[in-house]
This record gives sequence, structure tokens and C-alpha cells, in this order.
Amino acid sequence: MEDNWIPFHRPSIGQDEILAVREVLESRWLTTGPVTQRFEREFASFVECKYAVAVNSCTAALHLALDAIGITAGDEVLVPSYTFAATAGVVTYRGGRPVLCDSLPGGFNIDPVDAARRITPRTRAIIAVHIAGEPCNLEALRQLAKHHSIHLIEDAAHALPASYAGRRVGSISELTAFSFYATKTITTAEGGMLTTNDEAHARRASMMRLHGISGDAWKRYSNTGSWYYEIADAGFKSNMPDLLAAVGLAQLKKATAFHLRRREIAELYLRKLSGIEELEMPPTGDRNTVHSWHLFILRLRPGMLAAGRNDLVQQLKQAGIGTSVHFIPLHLHPYYRDRYGYRCGDFPHAEDAFSRCISLPIYPDMNETNVQRVTTAVEQFVQKNCRRLPVCAD
Repeated sequence: MEDNWIPFHRPSIGQDEILAVREVLESRWLTTGPVTQRFEREFASFVECKYAVAVNSCTAALHLALDAIGITAGDEVLVPSYTFAATAGVVTYRGGRPVLCDSLPGGFNIDPVDAARRITPRTRAIIAVHIAGEPCNLEALRQLAKHHSIHLIEDAAHALPASYAGRRVGSISELTAFSFYATKTITTAEGGMLTTNDEAHARRASMMRLHGISGDAWKRYSNTGSWYYEIADAGFKSNMPDLLAAVGLAQLKKATAFHLRRREIAELYLRKLSGIEELEMPPTGDRNTVHSWHLFILRLRPGMLAAGRNDLVQQLKQAGIGTSVHFIPLHLHPYYRDRYGYRCGDFPHAEDAFSRCISLPIYPDMNETNVQRVTTAVEQFVQKNCRRLPVCAD
């Protein structure tokens, strides 16, 4: 099966990335340095923002974003329940309380109406997550944040290169966090970026990512640096090394081509599967948005099949196709049940999406034969388990 296996994801790595890494290795400067700085400049240009700060994960970028706005013990931050662990986890790092919110009915992104109901005098920020690469309703969230004088942060781990109302995600809100994890639309293996148009936020994040040391401490071992440094605050260890930034630079040059290919695959899936009434296609956004298609999240319509999502996962695996599930809502996990008292039933739209969703493979190296194999396997599952009565011949 290994030779015939279609993985859920495979990073698109070529000679450009290999040569870029080799150049860094041969330079003997491996940690944060000139290549990381170049990656920051080129990324900022790509998303059309003023500042970009490279870090070792999207989690670190979110953490630095909360530090920049001063989240502290007792503060509340609104986050969707339908997201990965990092979005809410970083709030606890700061001593804050993550206040979970439901998803849009029939969708995945945070519901601004539900979020509005959960604002209290202790609410300091909202973290909007662009699930699968579909931009959230940023206008509604921006108005909500403005009305209550709270911060809006974007978790754009899935959203490169998505756009909202003609602007690239990463250039819109006060602070935006990106991921370059191995499965993302571009990768550095592990890594992330924090973008902002606020110079003070950028300076703070740059300092705090490396132990709170002021100035260009990264180059204190170079022939242009100084051994002297000062610790301005108790910072973190979140910097990105040049070795990974080199991969990021090579990937960034291909980001547009990668996106076009992901969109082509998404359109193939939509064309081949959207006519099957037992299946619900993912939200595609509207004319004001550009979807990044990091994920293609298919859903089974409730009550129309004699088998469920877990059965589909297993059947696709037997057919040599890898899949995943995005996401188990946070309120269903033991930590959030035990620490904050959340229970099954608290967020019905998030639970509904989770109970019947499956993420199909979607990455640039997939070919039409791969896509055909996936759609055929899904169609066979539906045919085998559908509850529709057969149409009788005359």
C-alpha cells in the first residue's frame, strides 16, 4: 500500500529548498540572522503589511500577540471552540481565561453574534480563526471589537494567501499570526510569523521572542555585533533560525503557484462531489473573500447514510487514502471540561460540524489521478451506505 498511498498531506519540497538550506549550512550561520531578516521583509511585502516578525511557531506568534496587547491574569479572550489547541492555549500562558464561542450555523468560523453575547467587562480581545483558509467575517468582528474597545487578533494558520475585501490577510487587523508547520500552505517544517502595521508591536515582539534582550542581540557573535546586551523584560525563546527561514524564502516564492494548484484541486472536488445530496461541501466564501484552500472539509449530511464519518475515514484508509479531522471542539476536551466547566451541548454548531466532517487530501503535488481516486472512493462509500430508495425502471 505504501507505494500506492495518497497521504493526507505531503509538503512540496524541491531543489530550491535544498539549495537554500545548503547555502545556510555552508555559511556556518545557522540561527537567527540575515536570512531570517530577509524572510521577514519578503513576507511583509507579500502580505502587504509594514512589519513581520519570524518565530518558531504560530503558537509563539499568538503568544507574542497577546503579550503585545498586555493580556494578563483575569483578562478574558474570546476564541472559537472549533479550533486547534494553540488558539486558546496561549491565553492561559498569559494567565487569562479563554472564553469559547460557537461556530456559524452550517459553517466553521466563529459566529460574531455568539461572540457578542459572551463579552463581559473583563473581555480584552477576540481571536478570529480562518478555518481551512476561509476568511472570517472580519467586518462584523471589527465592528464588535470597536464597539467594545477590545483588540482583534487573527489566527491565520490556515490563511496564506487568503484575502478579505481586497486586502491580504495579514495586513488587515492589529496583529495576525501565521503558521509554517509541515502541513501548511507554505512550510519551514516548524515556524510562524507575526504581522502588524504597528511599529511598537513589532519592536516588542522582536525583543520578547529572544529572551527580552534589546537591540540586535542575535548578531553579538558576528563581526558587526557587540558582546554587550541588556535584558529589558522577561522574554521567551521563540526566534526562527536561518536554517528554517531559508526554506521559507524558497517556499514563499512559490506561494502563489501553490495556491492556484490548491484552488484547482478544490474546484475538482466541488465539481465531482457537489451533486451528491448526502454530502455537504465546505463554505467557499463570497465575492469579498479569497479562500486559501489549506483544507477541504467535507461533511456528511445527517440521517442520509447508514454509516458515519469514522466509517468513511476507515474506508478511505483501506483504499490507500489518508484523511484527517479538523477539529475536535475545545469544549469537548478534558482540560476545558475540568478547568472551565464546559459541557457537550454548549456549542451545538461546532459539535455538529465536528461530528460529520472529514478533511480530504489537498496539496500541490496531487495530480488528477489522485483526485479521481479520492472522489471515487467517497462516491463508493455513499453508494454503499445511502438510505435513498432505488429508482425503479418503468
